[in-house]
Amino acid sequence: MKTFRHLLALSLTCAALALLRAEPVPAAPAPAWQLKDVDGKVVSSEQFKGKVVVLDFWATWCGPCRMEIPGYVELQKKYGKDGLVIVGVSLDSDRHADQTVKDFVQKYGVSYQIVMGDDAVQAAFGGMDAIPTTFIIDRNGQIRDRKVGAEPTADYEQAILKYLK
Repeated sequence: MKTFRHLLALSLTCAALALLRAEPVPAAPAPAWQLKDVDGKVVSSEQFKGKVVVLDFWATWCGPCRMEIPGYVELQKKYGKDGLVIVGVSLDSDRHADQTVKDFVQKYGVSYQIVMGDDAVQAAFGGMDAIPTTFIIDRNGQIRDRKVGAEPTADYEQAILKYLK
């Protein structure tokens, strides 16, 4: 796993890039993944076939990541019935990371799926130069958008809606 110093540098980079917006990317198959949630239950990308998935790489200590969470909660609530699934991939890596993330989820009312990331899933998605890094995966399992940094919920909602229809 990444060191604390490396993750702190990612957070600072993230803050500097907080309003950077990537354009949609050419469709490419999303890597398959299998990770554990904060309770140790295995969650797999296979579970979300046929759904539009927002896959958000984040950490509890990342300010811009934390700013986006209430918006993701609202988007999940608003569009879950239409096939939207938000999955937060926590990159917290201290020795108590599972409990730290579990406590965070409870404290802030995170109502969407949270899993604990690892180096392999980061590498499969091209590595994380900064967090949050967020992908939109369409119903056919194709990566359609990659966003680095935070973005206002209303703006990101427009990007998601292209693939929900």
